[in-house]
Amino acid sequence: MNPKGARRLPAEVGPAGWAKTYLTSTVGQKVVVAVTGLLLVGFLAGHLLGNLKMFGPPEAINGYAYFLKHELGAAIWLARGGLVALFVTHLVLATTLKARSVAARPTPYVYMRSAQATLASKTMIYTGLVVGAFLLFHLAHFTFGWVKPALVEDPVSHTVTAVDYLSLTDAKGQHDVHAMVVAGFRTFWVSVIYVVAQVLLFVHLSHGIQSTFQTLGLKGTKFAAAWVWLGYAMAGTILAGNLSIVFAVWVGVIGGPYPLVR
Repeated sequence: MNPKGARRLPAEVGPAGWAKTYLTSTVGQKVVVAVTGLLLVGFLAGHLLGNLKMFGPPEAINGYAYFLKHELGAAIWLARGGLVALFVTHLVLATTLKARSVAARPTPYVYMRSAQATLASKTMIYTGLVVGAFLLFHLAHFTFGWVKPALVEDPVSHTVTAVDYLSLTDAKGQHDVHAMVVAGFRTFWVSVIYVVAQVLLFVHLSHGIQSTFQTLGLKGTKFAAAWVWLGYAMAGTILAGNLSIVFAVWVGVIGGPYPLVR
């Protein structure tokens, strides 16, 4: 026992103070950006697996959507809240780090040597912001139905019909997600937005995944090339999976031979 009594630490040395100091430091914020980024990649992978049910019968994706919306109950809202928190934290800290980096050198280099920098690494903040804007559009499009109804042309009569996404139901009375997605991607300008966003997401992830392992101290010289290829492989898989649905709707593999409406 200490004869001088129990040791008293300053408030800033306690757990809360340590967390505050760490999370406001550049190193701490980079780690949080890396961890939240990995969790978001995990969500993207799970989201893709669910969306690939579009290649099955309509009841596959419709039943999956019904399960998420109605059978999970409050859990789905907790998951959505956690996802929003992850995304906002990732975006805010990433932009904070970028602003801090720019402020640290208000006068740019006379000659910039960037032999090891790639287009993806130099545009991370911009591709991230565009992907964030696309996420808002995606929610407005398919989740809330705020985007104008899709226009679908019948191949026989050539009659163009406006389709309200949220009013579509299947034979079981469930929301017809399959028909909603098909109607959405048959509208040309909507499809273009999705394709461009997925390409930019690939650019963002191809560098972000590998740099995450570097931030966490796992990208040593021995495994550097492996992490680079892992980043490209994961980003490429997400890109190919998401675009396969769009292109399958275009060519009639999903939803039948209905043309795009411009």
